[in-house]
Amino acid sequence: MRAKDIREKAGEEPITMLTAYDAPTAELVDEAGVDAVLVGDSVGNTRLGYDSTLPVTVDEMASLTAAVARATDDALVVADMPFLSYGADEDEAVENCGRMLKEADADAIKLESGPHTVELTRRLTRLGVPVQAHLGLTPQRENETGLFRQGTDEESARRILDLAREHEAAGAFSLVLEHVPANLAASVTEALDIPTIGIGAGPDCDGQVLVVDEVIGLSERTAPFSQKFGDVRGEMREAIGDYAEAVESGEFPADEHSHHEDEVDDVY
Repeated sequence: MRAKDIREKAGEEPITMLTAYDAPTAELVDEAGVDAVLVGDSVGNTRLGYDSTLPVTVDEMASLTAAVARATDDALVVADMPFLSYGADEDEAVENCGRMLKEADADAIKLESGPHTVELTRRLTRLGVPVQAHLGLTPQRENETGLFRQGTDEESARRILDLAREHEAAGAFSLVLEHVPANLAASVTEALDIPTIGIGAGPDCDGQVLVVDEVIGLSERTAPFSQKFGDVRGEMREAIGDYAEAVESGEFPADEHSHHEDEVDDVY
């Protein structure tokens, strides 16, 4: 799967996208036939123990993206660019984004977008770096906007629509819309030729993306716009508890879990 394949799905068939942060998860997501794997900076909250996405570094994202790419055969691998890896110096931003393709084997990058990313998107796509834009709720700006639904009034909705069009014109191959009103997402989807991928943005987007930890039931809480499709956290808790109990009771390891060599019986 390549960025152009995702772009061509607009209005044709639903696009599926999930986050993954490690090789085993990416392998399972790929085997399930999911179209795109997002190596999200949400790893900061879900796996790295941070309180937000802001501390995640370029080095961390490159390492995680490389692990996901090694385990993925068919799905598009999208590297999420972390806070302040772009937006200050454009040359440095291009280098950081290009690194995800050159060193981590990503197929594309994602930018939490705004007026400051239009020209960067244009430059990256001209250099051959596919860009997925991201509008609506942008967690990297939580200190400014808070983690609240975006596009809830006419002015902010118009701003999102205008930015969506600008990023399409700049060459973005798709657009993530996060936590915006469903009717706004429908309007943006109708206005664009590139596909929209929603997260908390209603059913009228061209595709959907969720955090895999919420989908499989690994996270303790689930966002109101997400859905838990499994109970991996419960399975892990039970398995870990059973292991500890088996060790403490002496049931593990049993004879079948060990081997003996006669020649070392007399070694002291």
